[in-house]
Parts: sequence; structure tokens; C-alpha cells
Amino acid sequence: MCGTCGAHGTQAPLSVGGTRIVIVGKGGVGKSTVTALLARLFARGGARVIAIDADEQRNLGATLGVDLETLAATVPVSAAGDYVEEKTGARPGEGAGGMLRLNPDTADIVDRLSVAGPDGVRLLVMGGVQHAGGGCLCPENALLAAAIAGMRLRHHEVILMDTHAGVEHFGRALARGFDSAVVVVEPTYNAAQVGVETARLARELGIEDVHLVVNRARGRADCERVLAHIELLGGFTFSTIHTLPFDDKVLETEPSVEDLLDDSEIARAATVLSQRLLAGDHADDLVVAR
Repeated sequence: MCGTCGAHGTQAPLSVGGTRIVIVGKGGVGKSTVTALLARLFARGGARVIAIDADEQRNLGATLGVDLETLAATVPVSAAGDYVEEKTGARPGEGAGGMLRLNPDTADIVDRLSVAGPDGVRLLVMGGVQHAGGGCLCPENALLAAAIAGMRLRHHEVILMDTHAGVEHFGRALARGFDSAVVVVEPTYNAAQVGVETARLARELGIEDVHLVVNRARGRADCERVLAHIELLGGFTFSTIHTLPFDDKVLETEPSVEDLLDDSEIARAATVLSQRLLAGDHADDLVVAR
């Protein structure tokens, strides 16, 4: 069954407890870059970070700076047939119309399927359909949803999930149980439209802490343009609104964010975002886009 300045270094201070953060938005707006920057910043600040790549394109590992040899040896959840069957009762591609265990014991998924990345970040890759007609991903989705919901975070632990384009992960409830959502947009109407839709779905799933990130902004006018689009789309109340500047260094150093971390405009801006994500109560910082 399917049921605030960045002038004091680029490290994120830790909150008193663990947190789960999902990164959402339209394809191509820079979700993987934002996820990788946050993961590395949190880890450098002393957090135990688990970065989940739930995008079928599987770009997060390279963006984090995981070496090619390790990436080549990484086994995605969708390819770990024995593990998926052990936990859910169905092998990858065989879930359509079948009976699945939707509450499998996944306490060992990070130990068995994740790989180590820079700064101690653990990378867990979801994967996707590997061949045309490859079948239903219900077993893998059930497993990942149960794994995320079942992770009992200790102090100074952070889960970040990079999602694929659009809103399908909300339909599959993969984002259920997350504490915060980061909605990434670029300064275009189409990106703002998807951003508002994902923000509303996040709230429907019970995620109250929803942040807007205007990525690749060339100035204040780009942020104002996005807010004007959001107003036309009916408005949305975000916990905070952030701007990440267009930075040529991102293209010069891609795919990894490694060389951005020590001295770049985007890393300094991402540090502010990381601090606000772990700040707890945002009541005094409420920003309303209407």
C-alpha cells in the first residue's frame, strides 16, 4: 500500500537540538549548491550532518566535494535491492500494487548505505529509475520516508534533504516530519510560482518554518522582483527571506563548493541563512510577502 551579517567567518553555530531541513524549488535554481553549502557550514560548526540526495540526477555528492572514487562506489537506496527487500518486503521496481511494510526498521540505513564526505558529512543517495520501464519506486520511497521519520536526532545533528524539481516529494510525503523548509528561487516568475506552490505544500505537511532564498540575485531589485511575483500569486508568509548573490566563483569552481567556503560572497550569505535556520524562534523576524 502506498500510502545577521556574515562577517565573522563561515561556520554555523549549533542549536541545542537536532533539526531536519528540506530544500525545495524549481529545477535549475541551485538547490544542490544551497544544500551543499549548508551541509559543509553546519559540519564545520561542529554538527553531525546527514545529507540526503533525493534528486534522481544525483548531483549532491559532487557538489559537496565527495571524491570521484567514493561517488563511484556509492550504492543508492534504489539499487540496494537486498536491503530494500529486507526492510520493506519488496525489491526495487516491484512495489506497484503490492503490500509494503511502511514502518520498516531503518535505524541502520546511514551506517549501511551512506558514504563519508568532506568535513565529516555523511551522504545518503536515494537514486531513481535506472532503466526505461524500470518500475515503481514505492519500496524505496517507503524506505526513505520511514528512515527520515525514524531518525532520532541527538544534540548537534542535522539532516538536509536535497529534492528534485517540483513538488512530487510532497505527494510522496518524503518531506513529512521535517522541521524547516528552504524554498530556493531565482529571480523569475516561473521559479517564484513553483516556490510558492512548494511553500504552501510544506505548510500542508506541517512544516511551519519555511524560508525563502532568492538565489543568483544581482541586487536588491532581483529580490523585490521575486516578492512582486509572490504577491501576484496570492502571497505567502515566510519565516525569513534571504538573498544569495550571483557569484562568478560558483561557475569557476563547480561542481564542488569546496573553494567557495573560505572566501566568497555566496558562502558569507549562506552563513547568515545557516544561522537563522538554527536560531529556533523566528517570531521577531517574521517577514510577510503579500
